[in-house]
Amino acid sequence: MKTQTKRAAGTYLILGIGILLIIYPLFLTVISAFKTEPEITKNFLALPESFYLGNFKNILSRPDYYQAVGNTLYITILSLAGMIVVLPMVSYSIARKMDVSRFYKYLYFFLLVGIFVPFQVKMMPLIKTMSSLHMLTPTGIIIVYVASSICEGVFLYVAFIQGVPTELEEAAYIDGASTAKTYFQIILPLLKPMTATVLIKMGLWIWNDFFLPLLVLNKSTKYWTLTLFQYNFKSTFTVDYALVFATFILSMLPVFLVYLVLQKQIIGGLTNGAVKG
Repeated sequence: MKTQTKRAAGTYLILGIGILLIIYPLFLTVISAFKTEPEITKNFLALPESFYLGNFKNILSRPDYYQAVGNTLYITILSLAGMIVVLPMVSYSIARKMDVSRFYKYLYFFLLVGIFVPFQVKMMPLIKTMSSLHMLTPTGIIIVYVASSICEGVFLYVAFIQGVPTELEEAAYIDGASTAKTYFQIILPLLKPMTATVLIKMGLWIWNDFFLPLLVLNKSTKYWTLTLFQYNFKSTFTVDYALVFATFILSMLPVFLVYLVLQKQIIGGLTNGAVKG
């Protein structure tokens, strides 16, 4: 009994430390967004002396902020739309054929290997290829995001699809349904939990991505995303932390709201896929 109590106490201690490591930086971000620059310089860890909203007013009064929001929404929404079209189709064919076809089996493991390739390894050839094809634009980066999501997306979808009984498809074929009709009317609706998981996972990646937009979209301010807009408050010798944190809060709110709406589907997709996988 004492051993179990000690283990439980140790578990709660580790969890408590983990929670503090997550919440404390977020707490500093929030309080810093409501401080003036002299307050931050004086004491970064102290609470704000007053509920200062000047940082948010400054950000919201800038026309380039709304342009950055529009670019980020454009890139994120169209990238996710492309992923929803491509990933389930590719994964469905692999999941149903990999047990009987070596080609699909090798293709699946080939895509899995791609998960372990760091971006830094493919960075230079990717940017050179995009430059030669005149793809250093928001549309070009959308294509790259969709292509880059295939490896991890297929891994998630295949594990989930393998948990869907094949008897459903066989019954549809007996009733005279085509492969396309079976996919769109039977299989695709069953993939909603995993689709929600992929949407929030990939959406967070694209919304918060800094490195790829910096390499691809930094040639013109009209292409800036929110991360590049936020980076603009950093100069050679100084950083305007008040505006940086205010921008972070404003960019975090849409993602937080989407997560609240889709959290049940996200958890369901991860757990169902994990059980089968």
